[in-house]
Amino acid sequence: MRLRISLRKGEWKELLRRLKGAYNAGNLRLVRRIDALLHILDGKEFAEVAEILGLNEQTIRNYVNSFILKRLDSLGYKRPPGRPAKLTKTQRKELAKLIDAGPEEAGYDCGVWDTILIQDLIDPRFGVSYNVHYLAELLKNMGFSYQRARFVSQHIDDVAAEQMEWLEKKGPEIMRLAKKLGAMILFSDEVSFAQWGSLSYTWSRKGQQPFVKTSGKRKGYKIFGLIDYFSGTFFYKAHPGRFNSESYQAFLTEVLAKTKQHLIIIQDGASYHTSKMRQEFFALHTDRLSVSQLPKYSPEFNPIEYLWRNIKKKATHLRYFPTFDDLTQKVDEKLRSFADTPQKIINLMGKYRKTRKAEATA
Repeated sequence: MRLRISLRKGEWKELLRRLKGAYNAGNLRLVRRIDALLHILDGKEFAEVAEILGLNEQTIRNYVNSFILKRLDSLGYKRPPGRPAKLTKTQRKELAKLIDAGPEEAGYDCGVWDTILIQDLIDPRFGVSYNVHYLAELLKNMGFSYQRARFVSQHIDDVAAEQMEWLEKKGPEIMRLAKKLGAMILFSDEVSFAQWGSLSYTWSRKGQQPFVKTSGKRKGYKIFGLIDYFSGTFFYKAHPGRFNSESYQAFLTEVLAKTKQHLIIIQDGASYHTSKMRQEFFALHTDRLSVSQLPKYSPEFNPIEYLWRNIKKKATHLRYFPTFDDLTQKVDEKLRSFADTPQKIINLMGKYRKTRKAEATA
């Protein structure tokens, strides 16, 4: 059955205003009530709205009847007498498992938990209604925090054994070899800094999203890099074209000329790292070079990633570069800063070592 309700002047705007206020206040019951009315006003049937919101059809009818009689005055709930109910210890454990499994496993069509959604999860499942502000404190007490997610490769299960072998066997072997030869352990990687800049979090006025100008030019400043695990020494070289075997070899040749120790290069599986040309180059320099490959799909195993992120944060995040020279000057300034202060890189390496240690003992 479809029901047509005519709204008085300004009632539609007021309904939307109250819906927004209910969301902000964490009043889930009022959110559902107004949402049900909006669906009915949109021409949906009672049964259809009940199914959408997971409510009884008679509840939807009661909402509508009350609105017809009392209009906007029907949109309110009195606080129930007595102390509000709380989740039991057992219910908290069950809730924690549901949160760990993710919203999709709980039947929601999204991948992100926020307090409103968790409030919606708790109310019908456990019969307990929390204010969103208190719910945030409850979640903290349960060991949860609101944090930014990170990507993890879909191949992670395929390389888990290879990663563990690196942590438990190859990594320690490289360390022993380096100490025996008095060698440098150089982690290798490449990065591109975009002229159009990069976005990040920043404090700003509420309701005023910060904007950053951009030239829109999709041009990048490409850099080869190596950092020494022991000393924090940073070698880098700008490259105007595409990364390839020839340019990587030229960079390594320069590093060989600047050093006297044996060099243990740790690199990922990029094609220009493992090409036939590269293998021939390494074979010609076995007296000075040893090479080890990182596990596949494991950028987090390379500490130079911490350096690249830090340079981007200082050089390109939320910055406007009208010309390519503006970009290169700013990036070069930060690159030199790290090259001149290897202790900064050692400090970043401390984060890497802490992460690797945690993974090895997990």
